[in-house]
Formats: sequence, structure tokens, C-alpha cells
Amino acid sequence: MTDSNLFDKMPTEDNGCTSKKSKKKQKKEDAWGQEGPRDPIAMLNTLPEKKQQEIQRALHLFSFGQNLPKTLQQAKKYTYRFWDTQPVPRLGESITTHGPITEDQASVREEPYSLPEGFSWDTLDLSSPTVLRELCTLLNENYMEEDDNTIRFDFSPEYLQWALRPPNWQAKWHCGVRVDTNKKLVGFIAAVPAGVHVYDMEKQMAQVKFLCVHKKLRLKRMSPVLIREITRQVKQQGIYQAVYTAGIVLPTPISSCRCWHRPLKPRKLMEVNYPGLKQSMTLQRALRFNCLPEVTKTTGLRPMTKGDVLQIHLLLQENFHKFHLSPNLSPQEAEHWLLPRENVIDTYVVEGEDDRLTDVVSFCSVSFRVLNHPVHTDLRAARLLYFVATDPAALMEDTLVLAKSKGFDIFTALDVMDNKSFLGKLKFSMSDKSLHYYLYNWMCPNMSPEKVGLVLPN
Repeated sequence: MTDSNLFDKMPTEDNGCTSKKSKKKQKKEDAWGQEGPRDPIAMLNTLPEKKQQEIQRALHLFSFGQNLPKTLQQAKKYTYRFWDTQPVPRLGESITTHGPITEDQASVREEPYSLPEGFSWDTLDLSSPTVLRELCTLLNENYMEEDDNTIRFDFSPEYLQWALRPPNWQAKWHCGVRVDTNKKLVGFIAAVPAGVHVYDMEKQMAQVKFLCVHKKLRLKRMSPVLIREITRQVKQQGIYQAVYTAGIVLPTPISSCRCWHRPLKPRKLMEVNYPGLKQSMTLQRALRFNCLPEVTKTTGLRPMTKGDVLQIHLLLQENFHKFHLSPNLSPQEAEHWLLPRENVIDTYVVEGEDDRLTDVVSFCSVSFRVLNHPVHTDLRAARLLYFVATDPAALMEDTLVLAKSKGFDIFTALDVMDNKSFLGKLKFSMSDKSLHYYLYNWMCPNMSPEKVGLVLPN
């Protein structure tokens, strides 16, 4: 039953009763009436704030917490009505070959896919500050949150410009959905072009990211339509494969990685009850356990500059050859993804005595809003992006020191690439959340996390 169905069930007549009580009830119900098509979001917005929060929590738990599998065991019992129609491997299928599942199509659908009545497509112009603010609002209020509604993402316009406009970005790949009556943005999906190495093959793919549907509309099954539309737009550019990640199990992950946390400010994290934090520790023990040096120790460690781009590009490309799944970055892409931007991306290099760069480490800034807390309103997480080091543990410890000095509250990393070499040593703790990697229209054998060299800045 959709959101609008819930309201369609509300009584609209008094069944012949003429009592004052019934008339008052009728008058109250008439307040919901609108001329023309009903706008379910506007209707819900007329409810008291407390009632809205109850409905949002119920929809969140119903549409995500109970239905979508987070483990392979749960996924085996789940029926994927949409994904069973797509060119992706089936769960449990043993794959030993490499290549596309369906061949490139001679013709691609010209017209956009149909949306539910009352909604329309819109290609978002991210050069417009107004549109960018609209997208921030949609994502910040609806793009993934904890089940208890305590923490939400807080994307900035600068972060979205960085994440969605790399070299050769396509404006048509920023697909939005708006309500016809008030033009409110209620859905979004994006893709960016990327060269990807899969085992010994190189493919031009699309990185699909930021799939988001307004939480009040999640039961309208808009997500499959958004995925079909971005697939159509990408195919029109002659690209038939895609790479994407998700925290839920879909058909079928090529690799499943775990998220790890390293507290930088244990007191604040304990006060906001940050998910994944070890709750068994007392505050004093947590402060001692997570203590870091005051200054860095690595000689030659400094922030990246534009003049470092070519050396960093060579360092990364040499390192990527070790992995089965990795990006094929151009120098321009390396500059875009790694050159420091305030509150977006930080990159540090280690320069030797001969001016040659030997190490590089980068992390992006992920901001959160803390909800309903009497003291704290925000939380900043540093997320490890790319990392090449001669002494991984030493460089990462310095990276933690730098991140703490820049005001970050926690440092997060996946157990991909060579990250396991320092996670335990530097007191990262493994969370209960996994991140699964997927390829669209491409089959290949599964790979272990340490063979994944691709990190998507979603």
C-alpha cells in the first residue's frame, strides 16, 4: 500500500449522520481536500511534527529495515522482482568466466521511462546554486540514516560538486524526479564515467551513486524506475557496464567488505551514541585506549599540491596493478579526486630527499547531522580514499593525527587494498556494517576484499 493509499482510506462522508460531532469530523476531514491532483508530501506536511516523525520512522523501518536483506543468508530467501529482470549474476551462481552478460545493443530506447502519475523527470543543473541546494536538502533528509533516526548525512554543495562533476561528467546523468504540483525534488540518481580494471580487462563504465527517493514515497517503487532511466541514459553514450556499491545484498556482490572505525574524539562519540562504537568501555578507558601522538613523525610528510599530480598518478597506477578491481585514472582524474579542497578532500604525500614522492594518503570529509541531542548538532568523519605507503602503519598513524587536528571526530576505512595491514595495529574496530561491490552487465569470479582497489566517494 502506498502513502497516497493510506490517505485514500480516510473517510470523507458522514454516512447520513447529522449529529454535530459527525459534522465536526466531516469538517476536519474536508481540510484534506484539494482541487486537482493530491500531493501526498504536502498532505503529510500538514500533520503535527510529532506525527510526521512517527510516520517517517514507520516507513523507514518498513521499507528498509525489514524488507531488504543485509546478509547472504537473508538474501537467499528474498525475491528480487526488479533485479531478476536485469543483466546481473544470480545469487548462488558459480562464475568462472569473464565478460558481458548481454551484448551491446544496436538501438537504445529514446523516450524516458514512465513515472507514477503526478511526477516528472528533470535533468538537474548542478551549476545552479538553487538546484544544488535542493539536491542537498533531498539527500540530507532522505539518503540513508540509522534505524533509530539519530544521525543523518549532511552533504555540502562543495562535496556534491566534487563527487558528481569529475572530468568528462555528463549533465544528463544527473537524473531528478519532481512533483508536478509544486516542483519539489523527491528523487535522484547519478552516474559518472570511469575507466575500470576488472582482473586483466579494462572497461569504460559508469559509477552509479546517490540513488535517493523521498522517504514518504518509498512505497511507490520509484527506485527501479530511476535505475532503468540512468541505465538508458548511460547506454545512449555507448556504455553498457556499471559499478556500484550498496549496504544491502543484491544479486550479486563480486566482493563484500567491512567498515572499520577509529575514534578520534571518544567523548563526543559516546555522548551521541555513535553506531558501531564499543559501548562496553568507560569514558576514561576509551580516552586512554584511543590516545594519539600530538605531532606526526614521518619525515617529508606534507599536503599535496598541484605540482604533485603526475607523480601521484604514477604511484597510484603502479599500486592498482596489484588488485582485481581498480580504477584506471587519468592525470586529470587524479587531480580532481585528490587535490585538496577545504572540507571535501585532504591528501598528503611523503617527499624523499631526492624530491621523489614515495607515499600518498587521501581521505574525504563526510559530515553528519546529529538529531535530537541537547549538546551536539554535527559529526565529522574522515573516510580513507587511496593509500600507498612504504610503512603503512606509521603513515596511517600520522594520518589519524592530522585528521584529529583538522577537527574530525572519527576515521573510517574499508578492509580493501592493503588496509588490513594497519587496521588492527592502530585500534580500528570492525563495525557490523558491510559494503558490497557490484558490476552491472558483467560477470567475473568473486574476489576477496584485499583484491579490491576501488573506493567510490559516495
